[in-house]
This record gives sequence, C-alpha cells and structure tokens, in this order.
Amino acid sequence: MGNIFVIGPRKSGKTTYLAGLAYWSQRKMALKQKTFKVHPLNEDARHLEEQAKNIILPQASLEGTRIPLGGVSDLPVYSFQIEVNRRLHKTETINLVVKDSAGEIFDGLESGFINYEHEDLFEEYLSRDVGGCLIFLTGWQGDSDDSYVQKLSGFTKLIDFYERNKDLRVAVAISKCERGELWPGRLDPEIDLFDVHLPQTKLLLRSEIPPENLRFFALSTFGVLGRNDPRPNRINEPGWDGAMSVLREPNKWQPYSIFSPLYWLSTGKRIGQNV
Repeated sequence: MGNIFVIGPRKSGKTTYLAGLAYWSQRKMALKQKTFKVHPLNEDARHLEEQAKNIILPQASLEGTRIPLGGVSDLPVYSFQIEVNRRLHKTETINLVVKDSAGEIFDGLESGFINYEHEDLFEEYLSRDVGGCLIFLTGWQGDSDDSYVQKLSGFTKLIDFYERNKDLRVAVAISKCERGELWPGRLDPEIDLFDVHLPQTKLLLRSEIPPENLRFFALSTFGVLGRNDPRPNRINEPGWDGAMSVLREPNKWQPYSIFSPLYWLSTGKRIGQNV
C-alpha cells in the first residue's frame, strides 16, 4: 500500500482534484491503450465521490480544506484502490492512502518557523511509512516563483530534518493547466512550464532532492472541452472567499493527467503524462 500526502497553497485545487479522482469510481479513464478505474475504499473517499456528484457536476464549487476544530490530526485521509489495465500487461492494483492538508499549512512555511500545531502533522507526513508527496502549485505569474521558493525552502528543510531526503518521492505539479497560457506546455512541463515560469522553484528543488526522487507534472481536474476545442472546461464565479472555479460543461468533464503523478509516487515508474 502506498501512503502519500498532498500539500499546496490555498485554492490550488487539492480537494477538487481528490474529488475528481474519487468520481471516476463510476467511470473508466481510457487514453490510448491505458485504462484506469478508481474505487474509493473508506468513508472519507466515498464522501468525496458524493461531493463530486452533488457539488461539482451541478456546477458548484467545493469548499477548501480547513484545519478541523480537533486540530491537524483530524484532517481527512482518503483510501483508494486503483486498477491499471493495459494491453499486453497484467492488471496492476494500487492501494493508495492519500492524506490531505489545508492550504494554510503550506502558506505557513514561508515564515521559516513551523506552527507548533503543525509539528505533529509534518512528523506524520514525513514518517517512514509515507512514500511520497504531491505538491500543487497553481501560480505562475508575478512573484509566484519567489513566493514558492520561500515556502519550499522551508519544506525541504523539514525533509532534511526528518531524514527523508534520500527516500521520499516528490511530485511537483502545476495544477489547473487547462489555462490557455499553460495548456501548450503540458506535454513537457519541466521544460515548457517550470523552466519558463518557475525556474527558481525548479532550481531549489533540484538542488535539495535527488533527481531519481523528483518529477514535474502538469495536471487539470476539469480539463478542456475537447480535442478540437481546447478552451478550459472551467469558469470562475464569485464566491464567499473570492473567485471559485466551477465546471463549464459537466457532460464534457475529462480530467487531464490526474493519475500520472500518483502512479509514479506509488511505483517509481512513469506512465503517460496525459493520463
């Protein structure tokens, strides 16, 4: 069983991404000769599936993850079984436990000092039974690069403190890559997105994490409208906490690359970037 955790800024799409993953328990994701089927296994994961059906599909927006009143120890944990079927290959079964985190935990890394309330969380996230981390980054303009460097510098120091710098896989993804400015660079995100928009972020991670344990991805939970219509299948609407992302056309919902980083984190092997 693979244990991973997801971390990233507020509104980077972490919870929506996991809900999208859970929703595909009723569908198959097939691209080229690869088919993936997701089964939510625990109550938290099944709740995400229901949220996808009852909130995302009706074109509303999920609330972001917040630290519960009981503290970080009560943050949700999602359990999935993922079937991987490919022609001429045996069916693979991946059991995956995903630990979510509130955006304020990532944003708090910028100070260089870990909030005492978060210490237990990082001790758990960076324990030996956790094999990987998926980092969501959604900003790419303005001072996003400098901001991420400050936060991820604190994060890499934690990796070193807990002595995980040799054996923790780290997948770094630009989320919401359906945006028109980013979509053309999705096929080779390390070169066409990170080198172009977040070069200092990439340099920091390359200097602190062994190359075999670091991969760069681009993903989109909502995707685009179609092969011949690359407009984002997402629109922003006013919400109680600023602009909220919702589906543009639910019947054309097709995520992009939501499984690829999980497969690499779980197995150490690459599979199609677009899956």
